Order: sequence, then C-alpha cells, then structure tokens
Amino acid sequence: MELAYYSDYAVRLVNTEEPARNKDSLTSVEAVRELFGANGQAARRATDADVTRFRSVRARLRSVFEAADGGDETLAVDLLNSLLLEFPVSPQISGHETRDEDGKPDWHMHLADHPSNATAGYAAIAAMGLAFHLTSYGVDRLGLCEAAPCRNAYLDTSTNRSRRYCSDRCATRANVAAYRARKRLETERAADTGLSAETAQATTPSTER
Repeated sequence: MELAYYSDYAVRLVNTEEPARNKDSLTSVEAVRELFGANGQAARRATDADVTRFRSVRARLRSVFEAADGGDETLAVDLLNSLLLEFPVSPQISGHETRDEDGKPDWHMHLADHPSNATAGYAAIAAMGLAFHLTSYGVDRLGLCEAAPCRNAYLDTSTNRSRRYCSDRCATRANVAAYRARKRLETERAADTGLSAETAQATTPSTER
C-alpha cells in the first residue's frame, strides 16, 4: 500500500513558492490544475477561488517541513494532524480502470477524497501522503534545501539519511560555492601572512563535509 507516494502532492504545492527569491508560480487557476498532474477529473473542479485557498494550505504544509527541518518533531506532527482532521480522506480499493496481463482488474489501494472544492481534495491527499511518509520513514526525512536561497521542500529517501538538497542542481551549486569560499580564504591567508598560495592551501583546514 504505497500511500506515501501521495506525499509528492505536498512537495509540489510547497515548492510553487520560493520566499527568499520572492517568487510564486501559484497565481492562476491553470497553475492550480497543473498541480493535480494526471488527475484530470480532480483538476477540472478547480476555480479561481482555489488559488487563495491553495496558498493557505501551502503555507501550512511549509510549516510542517520547517518544523521537521528545525528538529521539532512534535510541532511537525501537530501541524500535520491539524490538516488531517480538517481534510479527511478514505482509503478505497480500486482497479476498474487498470487491468493485468489476464485482463483482470489490477486491484490496489488509493486515497478517495470527498471534497467540497478542489483545494479540500488536494489538501486531503497531500496531508495523508505526507503522514504516511512521516510515519514510514521518520520526521527527519522531511527537509528544506540547504542551498540558500532555495529552501525548497524535499523528501529524503536516501539509505543513510544524508540528503541535504532538493536537487542535484542545488547540490552542485552549493559545492561550487563552498569551493570558491575555500579558495578565497586561502588567498586571503596568503596575502595576510605573505605565504605562497600553495603553502596557505596546505595550512587551511578543509571545510568539506
């Protein structure tokens, strides 16, 4: 029962905003509908009123990631529980739309929402998916990208709980920035002490993690 798959709904919504860059792509009903992906039927329920409602849910989901990233597990769980109470869903068996090799229904579990609007439906699935991910892998698997000013949300599925960035692009950018900062420090040390750049490099502690 891979209901943790639905946690991606939460990540997609949270990452429509980049507060540090003052960017927000959630500005129209079309942007709301895009978040539903292949779920066209749910997307068609969206109206202009859902833009504001989605932004409100987005802020609450980001608070969950911020609490988890900051090490406050209890707060993260409390915030997520409040969303689960407000936007409930029902697990249901489905399979009429998919068939196996023998033409029989491919029965599987999915989350059925009973929303009054598109926001309620999306929030219900996102919150439940995030809850399954949290309880299956741990609160510390919810993170925010360390490559400033990004701070995009991500779900850590690495085997050693080592993920720190939302993407390979951000990881590369952070490594390049760290390298350049280290080289600047070496140059400054050489200038201050009159040492050669090679000698300064040899005496500069490594900042690599």
